[in-house]
Amino acid sequence: MSADQEQAERTIRCLVAKVGLDGHDRGAHVIARAFRDAGFEVVYSGLHRAPEEVVQAAVQEDVDVLGISILSGAHNTLVPKILEGLKEYGAFEDTLVLVGGIVPDDDKEELRSLGVAEIFGPGASMDEMIDYVHEHAPERN
Repeated sequence: MSADQEQAERTIRCLVAKVGLDGHDRGAHVIARAFRDAGFEVVYSGLHRAPEEVVQAAVQEDVDVLGISILSGAHNTLVPKILEGLKEYGAFEDTLVLVGGIVPDDDKEELRSLGVAEIFGPGASMDEMIDYVHEHAPERN
């Protein structure tokens, strides 16, 4: 099998993470199911994870995509901690970081400048998210 065929057949690995005290996980479950149905391998973190736990899970599971679901308003505190943790482990460059949930427009540019690839808010379609992952997930050897 050629390297191109191997890359084309490789399953994209995703971690869907709920960080902080946010207890609303219905959307995270919907995303996880849609990603599975799209052929991605999905790990769900469960509720109330500390940023360090999310980083550990992303590194241990060797994910290509980290989707952070957050509705609590703590995105400006929690997401940067996760990004820093990924950098400390040398996993930042190889991980597509997405944020989903409620993020005010005024905060989106700051999160993007820190390394969040895309932010999906209410009303984003599953097809849009799946297409984005297919187009932007990092290629690995």
